[in-house]
Amino acid sequence: MKAAYIHIPFCEHICHYCDFNKVFLKGQPVDEYVQSLIKEFQITNHETPIQSLNTIFVGGGTPTALNEQQLEMLCRGIRTYLPFSEGEFTFEANPGDLSIEKLKILAEYGVNRISFGVQSFNNELLAKIGRTHRVEDVYSSLEKASQCGFTNISIDLIYALPGQTLDDFQATLKEALALKLPHYSSYSLIVEPKTVFYNLMRKGKLFLPSEDIEAEMYKMLMDEMGKSGLNQYEISNFAQPGYESKHNLVYWNNEEYFGFGAGAHGYINGIRYSNAGPLKKYMQPISEGKRPIFDQNKITKKEKMEEEMFLGLRKINGVQISLFHQKYNENVMDVFKEPIHEMIERGLLTRNDDFLFLTNRGKLLGNEVFQAFLL
Repeated sequence: MKAAYIHIPFCEHICHYCDFNKVFLKGQPVDEYVQSLIKEFQITNHETPIQSLNTIFVGGGTPTALNEQQLEMLCRGIRTYLPFSEGEFTFEANPGDLSIEKLKILAEYGVNRISFGVQSFNNELLAKIGRTHRVEDVYSSLEKASQCGFTNISIDLIYALPGQTLDDFQATLKEALALKLPHYSSYSLIVEPKTVFYNLMRKGKLFLPSEDIEAEMYKMLMDEMGKSGLNQYEISNFAQPGYESKHNLVYWNNEEYFGFGAGAHGYINGIRYSNAGPLKKYMQPISEGKRPIFDQNKITKKEKMEEEMFLGLRKINGVQISLFHQKYNENVMDVFKEPIHEMIERGLLTRNDDFLFLTNRGKLLGNEVFQAFLL
């Protein structure tokens, strides 16, 4: 286990599309939560000694919604109880949330990568999806981060938003790429249950671009990123050489990782687990010296092999046949003979020497391909 994910569930505002485990910041026991999180590091380390970590990712919610004292307490706790000497240490942030003081705290404790949730460079669309920042906040946040010495910066963009046109997405891409950042992530909108958008959709009040327009947006995304010299290394992720997200590659390589915080998921010693989501249910067992695990499952060999396929095929390089054999002592071409044959026949999958990977058409229909490997 070389990676750890840490969840901060607080937000000053809830976006219309978000279904992550989160709560409004106001009136919440934030100090107690951070203290519980630090205690969870200690309890876990006692049960499963944590070796040197290569990546730490602090996500949310909005980690930078913490005030300066809380942020410092969290960072100090991470550096005290999670062994991390060098590697990738990422904080998610909302544009407009990061003061110079907060950025200095992050830099002081060794954070070396920031991922901003930009989503769009159109202020009308930002308001429509429930974001509180505006385009000028993106520029001021990037300027502050640069002043504080941060160079490894990523931004997230969402496409197929309500009322979004191809021209609008092209304008957002143009503005985003003009920043010449080392990393970009871009996802199509997925309407999840228990969100504002889901309720609007059920009432027939959510007007989304057609599937054809969404596919055009994705093609445009790949074309524009390529023209800007960015390498697509995963379905939704693009980077300058050497700036690929090492933490997310842990997930796509089907490797194990720790998950800390309310509602966080982890994968340790062949067991996938999830922590309790509600704050009280998360903090109560920790106060008794126990890990706050809500659910856990021992992953069978069959499940591991399935996960190897539907996670690994997200990478542009795909699944390495020899590595699959090394990990599971099975030939992937035998285990998944039928779905591989069907996907190759349909032009969604291809083989090149030691790798199985998605074709360009397969990238557009990725979810269909991934589902085919759930035997």
